[in-house]
Formats: sequence, C-alpha cells, structure tokens
Amino acid sequence: MDQILVSVKQGHLRGKECKDYYGRKYYSFQGIPYARPPVNELRFKAPLPLDKWEGVLDATKEGNRCYARHNFFQKLMGSEDCLFLNIYTPSLHSPLLPVMFWIHGGGYVSDSGSSELYAPDFLVPEDVVLVTINYRLGMLGFLSLKDPSLGIPGNAGLKDQVLALKWVKSNIEQFGGDPNNITIFGQSVGGGSVHYLMLSPLSKGIFHKAIIQSGSALSNRGRGQYSTPLISKALKLNSMTDVELLHVLKELAVEELFELQEKIPEPYLVSVHRPFGFVVEPYLTEGTFLAEEPIDIIKSGRYHDVPLMIGFTSREGFYATVRYNNVQMVGDFEDEIACSLQVAKGTELSKQIANKIKKFFYNNEMPSMLNTDAFHLLQTDNMFLRPVYNTVRYHRDTARCPIYFYRVSIDSQLNAEKRFMGITKPGVCHADELGYLFMSESTAKIAPGSIEDNGIKVFTTLWTSFAKTDNPNPTEKHPLIDVLWKPVKEGPIDFLDIGENLTVGVNPEKIRMAFWDGIDRMCSVR
Repeated sequence: MDQILVSVKQGHLRGKECKDYYGRKYYSFQGIPYARPPVNELRFKAPLPLDKWEGVLDATKEGNRCYARHNFFQKLMGSEDCLFLNIYTPSLHSPLLPVMFWIHGGGYVSDSGSSELYAPDFLVPEDVVLVTINYRLGMLGFLSLKDPSLGIPGNAGLKDQVLALKWVKSNIEQFGGDPNNITIFGQSVGGGSVHYLMLSPLSKGIFHKAIIQSGSALSNRGRGQYSTPLISKALKLNSMTDVELLHVLKELAVEELFELQEKIPEPYLVSVHRPFGFVVEPYLTEGTFLAEEPIDIIKSGRYHDVPLMIGFTSREGFYATVRYNNVQMVGDFEDEIACSLQVAKGTELSKQIANKIKKFFYNNEMPSMLNTDAFHLLQTDNMFLRPVYNTVRYHRDTARCPIYFYRVSIDSQLNAEKRFMGITKPGVCHADELGYLFMSESTAKIAPGSIEDNGIKVFTTLWTSFAKTDNPNPTEKHPLIDVLWKPVKEGPIDFLDIGENLTVGVNPEKIRMAFWDGIDRMCSVR
C-alpha cells in the first residue's frame, strides 16, 4: 500500500492507500490525535486542544481505544490516552466532498471508533469522507461532581465529541472534505450524542445535518447522575465529599478505576438513571455542555435546527435478551415506568400504570418464556422507540428544517447483532442496521445481487444522499429505491420502512404509541 502525506494545522501525517468494497481506491488516516492526552491532572476534565507535533505522524494504524470492557473479548482493555480519530476519503483533491462524522454507541461504557466494527468500505464509494472517533467512556468520560472548585461537572465524553468536531471542521479540507457540509450520525447512545450535540451551545456552527439511529436525548439509556454517592457506596465509605472522592480516584490506576466502576450496579431499567452518562451540569461555566433538561430545550426551539434523519429497528428489544441474562421476562412492572414520568414507585398511580402495562402487553398473563414477544415489544418501546417517537413529534412542532423518519425491517445475514445472540424470531434487533453501513471484521463474503448486497446499496444511498443534499431521496433514478420518502409534517407521521423492499406509510406502531400517549396523559393530569 502506498503511503500518502497530508499537512494539518498541528503537523504532518502519513496515511495509506486502501481498497473499498468495490475494489476502488481510497485513502486511510488512522490514529490522529485531536486533543491533549486526558491523563494526570486532565483526568475527568474537559479536553484541551492539541499542541503541534514535530516531524511526520504515522497515521497508518489505529490509535488506542478508550479504556473499557471490550464487547467481544469481555475484558478490560485500552488506554486513558485515547482521543484519536480516523479519516477515510476517496479523494484528497477538489471538488470537496460531504463529511460524515460517526459517533459510536456502547452505552457510554464500551466500544470505539475502530475499523474492527466501523470500516469505511461501504460508505466511501458513495463519494463522502468518513470520520470515526473515540471519546472517553464510563467514569473517565462521565464522572460528575457538584463542587465547582473541582471543574468536573460531567459530560467530558460529550465535550470530547465537540472538540473532535472542531478539529475536523478546521482540518478536513486537507483530506478532500467540505468543512461547510458535515453530517453527524450515530447509533444508540451515539445517536443520543448526536441529539445532545443538536441541543448544546458548545456545538453551534460545527455541523450541518444530523442522523439519529435508535437513540435520543429523551431516552434513559444515556442518562447518568451525580457520582459521589454511587462511588462512595462502592468504596464502602459513607458521607464522602466531592473533594475527598476525587483525591481517592486520582490515586487509582486506570485498571483499578474500572474495577471500582464495575462494582457499581448498572441497571437496565427505564425507571432509574444509569451510573455514568449525560447529566444536566450542576453549575455554569464557559464550557458547560448543557445546563437544562433536553425536553425543555426542544420544546422551546432553542437548538441547532438542522435537517434531521431519525429512526429505529422493528425489534429493538431483542437487545434486552442479553441485558436480562436471557430471562426475557419482566419481574416488576413498576420498573417499566420511565423515570422521566416522575412517578414514585409504590404509589397508587405507579401501581395503576404498572397494571395497564401488564394488561396491554401481556393480556394480564404472567410473564414467562412462552410470551417473550410481549417482553421484546415492551423493551423496544420503553428503551428506544418511545423516546425516538417523541423526539420526532417535539421537533416537528419547533423545527423549520426537514425531519425524515424511518423504521428498519430488513433481515439478512448482515443483521449481526441478532445472529450473535442466536435469535431466530422475525424482526430487526438494536444495532442490526450497522451491518449495512459499515464493514466489520465479522462481515462475511457478500454475493452480488443478494439481499445483503442490495441492502448495503439502499442504506448507503439513503444516508449519503441526505449528507449531500439534506434529502435522503437520491437525485438520480435508483434501481432499488422506487418510493418517495416524505418528511414529517403536521398530522399523520410519514415514515419509510427499510425492508427487503422499501415502503412508505404513516404512524408506525400506531396502537402501541397510542397506549403510551395514554400513560403520558395519566401522569400529566396529577
């Protein structure tokens, strides 16, 4: 592979030439640092811009992944020095190409932007520049302390994303990318991150379009909380101050830090916040990411109003099979009441809502391994679909830019998450759409004209058409895209179903969404 030199504002980079899915040439630059290493005194702090480096930086291999538990190997791995990004481009020359900036999921506790899962081979042939990033995870990225003197209000991992975006906007032209046409996109909490970036004053003017895949700032999946009580309990120490806790945490090696983190219960319930994730910051600084509840910002219209694509998979809730240790049944229906509804467990209202949920999804049968369909639908709605659906409706009321809503129902050998879990039931699992956008180490050989090959062509065309033109409908006739995807307007909610064939409709999962609307009304009339 030939080596390629590029100059950026921090210095010189050496990349390499590669071949994509179709055998065409593209250029790869991996392991590019975009911030100072967040170590020692910068541990837990907001990231700082990178200094210049001497000589030519080797960008032919990936940088360190952020320290976390690896999804596949199930062991802690990575480094604190992990703020790197990768750039893949089909051309280093004019005309400048649209930029797609990918934010990975993983619950803010795992994953990375590496080509292990997010290789560019499907997207770069569509004449876009792809950027993937690492950002700090778990306690390192989302520790939140209320004491202003410590300068750790939370959201450091989200501030990493902001700084990475600023680096890209400042340097991407050197890689053939258009700094005035950047689309941010992500899946799960990566999609939630995209939504948070739409709401944060820190990210104004550094992106131009957004794609949210199975995530939302309204979801409990990405919400964290004030850290001191949780970590003090894990340390078996009572009444620690923020100052005392930080002193302890700074003395720990990164391995010890994450061993401590894993002693903190990680609930996969919508009724409680998670230990580490986004927080409304407890005090204001010039670097505050968000100081208000997302719902209030959305309803007020005080966000970055950019063209938006957003959607979900038909059976997101298959994902809960692993998270519930394959039990696949509800233990306490009061735990299925989202904490955003602010209903105290054990109250008469909480019991009424729990009974309604049980009746609607289980027809009052006891949960068992014989009615797991009910479990999967309930988790689909509660964990993912309901927040996504509300995001569409609330933005529709205040946005001037178009909103395109989709559902994924295609099911093939590229639905890797579902097949990894051994699920044979119909439906598309959380994260299954990723196999049609990114090549990974597990992608098998794809036969031309197969459902897998066609699915890749449909997904990449829709996603990159949106990045190019603000509209996912291709500008030229496409043999696999024969419907018009309409943006959401007032009244019935238009959507595109991305199955083996494309279809359009209105109000997806209408009966279930009407049920949840009724639950919302029960809580709002108190």
